[in-house]
Amino acid sequence: MSGGEVAGILVAVFWAILVSFLAVALARLAQTLRATTKLVADVTDQAVPLLADASRAVRSAQTQIERVDAIASDVQEVTSNASALSTTVASTFGGPLVKVAAFGYGVRRALGGRKDEGPARETRRDDRAVVVGRTVPADRRRKRK
Repeated sequence: MSGGEVAGILVAVFWAILVSFLAVALARLAQTLRATTKLVADVTDQAVPLLADASRAVRSAQTQIERVDAIASDVQEVTSNASALSTTVASTFGGPLVKVAAFGYGVRRALGGRKDEGPARETRRDDRAVVVGRTVPADRRRKRK
């Protein structure tokens, strides 16, 4: 055998080893691609019903939001009506009720003043002095001095 033949055999062996490694790598890659395809199909099968449920939930939430919006607008209308009614009642009955109350107070004061035999002694602030939590009449203060 000549050197060219030995070199040819070595190149052929290296090519065979390279092709073997590539075949094993391609077989494993094919396995990985099959597993990935199966995984994507399973995820798709499970995601479609989940998306349908989510879509139903969003539609239901939208319906509830519309109901709440209608209720809120009704409450706002009732509030404005109650405010208007309160203002009307206050302006209609407020003035006369104040006058009646003032008249009643005046009558009670007038009748109450006639029952007293003498004028009530009004105490002034200067008549009393505060000493350690109690009041002492002005007469006693003068006696102490």
